[in-house]
Amino acid sequence: MEKYDYLIVGAGLYGACFAYMAHRKGKRCLVIDKRPHAGGNLYCEEVEGINVHKYGAHIFHTSDKKVWDFVNSLVEFNHYINSPVANYKGRLFNLPFNMNTFYALWGVTSPEQAREMIARQREAAGIAVPQNLEQQAISLVGSDIYEILIKGYTQKQWGRPCTELPPSIIRRLPVRFTFDNNYFNDIYQGIPIGGYNRLFDKLLEGADLRLCTDW
Repeated sequence: MEKYDYLIVGAGLYGACFAYMAHRKGKRCLVIDKRPHAGGNLYCEEVEGINVHKYGAHIFHTSDKKVWDFVNSLVEFNHYINSPVANYKGRLFNLPFNMNTFYALWGVTSPEQAREMIARQREAAGIAVPQNLEQQAISLVGSDIYEILIKGYTQKQWGRPCTELPPSIIRRLPVRFTFDNNYFNDIYQGIPIGGYNRLFDKLLEGADLRLCTDW
């Protein structure tokens, strides 16, 4: 019977990193995961030669140079910058909400103009104590941003009208008064060239891995 120093439950990023560090210190690790693959939600599937993030897009981002140097010592990362664009009835809007978004909405060109538009709509709504998600969102960013960029997406995500969702779901909404479409604020950003599976292959080298195994 094999003897191990560590039993690691879950072959996601945390478990794989722990196994890697422990192995470097001479420890024997058994990593188990109930899924049929390692990588957790970062797992990629190849579809017609393209690495597809099975559980939704994941962009690695950090402002810690040691972390960035560490992951790049294992596999090479590209420098992909996430700059989402929302399509509303044929009109394109940058996300997160920033001056490019506000220019497309209202034609404003300065932070002062954008703040004034949002404040005017918040005041017109007259919401003192939000009773649902719709009221909460309008009280934060006004009616235009809510109707065009929040309402449809949120209702699709939750499968219920925003008027039936609690206001606590949205505590705050990121609003930037700069012309910056970068979704993240971190210095280092990217995706492993060839997909995240290559990163996990490196992290789990030296550890025993058992898939489809529950705790």
